[in-house]
Amino acid sequence: MMNNRENLLIVSSSPHLHNGNSVAKAMRDVLIALIPALIASLYFFGWAAAKVIITCILAAVLSEAVAQKIMKREVTIDDGSAVVTGLLLAFCLPSTLPLWMAAIGAVVAIIIGKQMFGGLGNNIFNPALIGRAVLLASWPVAMTSWVAPLDGVTTATPLGMLKQGVIAEQLPSLWNLFIGNVGGSLGETSAVALILGGIYLLYKGHIDWRIPFSYLGTVFVFTLIVGFVIGEGLWYPLFHLLSGGLLLGAFFMATDWVTSPITKKGKIIFGIGCGLLTVIIRLMGGYPEGVCYSILLMNMITPLIDRYTKARVFGGVSKHA
Repeated sequence: MMNNRENLLIVSSSPHLHNGNSVAKAMRDVLIALIPALIASLYFFGWAAAKVIITCILAAVLSEAVAQKIMKREVTIDDGSAVVTGLLLAFCLPSTLPLWMAAIGAVVAIIIGKQMFGGLGNNIFNPALIGRAVLLASWPVAMTSWVAPLDGVTTATPLGMLKQGVIAEQLPSLWNLFIGNVGGSLGETSAVALILGGIYLLYKGHIDWRIPFSYLGTVFVFTLIVGFVIGEGLWYPLFHLLSGGLLLGAFFMATDWVTSPITKKGKIIFGIGCGLLTVIIRLMGGYPEGVCYSILLMNMITPLIDRYTKARVFGGVSKHA
């Protein structure tokens, strides 16, 4: 990252060309991409969703400003990165979560997930997912208490129902999963809203297609195989693609510029790894969702992926030549 935050250096493999982008502009585009999911969350979960979202954003921005003051760094809350972190964290939370827990999650995301590593550009884990993981480990009951959209009646998530052995006829339809009329975290339920946001980021060039496509493709292939083995057919992989935090994770979390590989081959490996871990956790683990932990685990080995997939220096020769 260059000293002037208005001159953003995109993290990518060589050659490097400056495109005139900036952190603030990039974060603005991410927020624009999240607007459809924001509208969907407010429509389906109402004022409860708004309170959680506002709490997470305010806590993220304030904790970043305080941390940077204490650490004697430039206060950079105007770049919008803390707002994005707060909003992404809120999208990973249920509407019923107590606001003080949501605030703690945002503080953890900023302080532990970001500032303790040196701030924007230095963190090795996705900050929003760090906040979610800590909340889930600390208050598992509150983090897994869901309500149905619009009526607020207690319900289970589609993946939770599937894990409990609910038959296909009693599970939410693929259409309801597509539009978001199901129980779940605020920003994870509406597939169409997340797809629109992902298309916008791809169009603007802020994310590379290799990570989301290899991530989603891996989940589809493996769940398709399982689906045919257990006699569920094509419905089964589509259900997995549209359920839980997969689309949010694939387009907005796994593609994080700082914590994902910079090489083209590395991005594909990263996406495949995320997809494989997600399927393993969903099908074999005790928890019905695996997106959060799969991305965090792959964040850990991103430096290794970059190391072993880096391009050979032009004109360079093998060490064993």
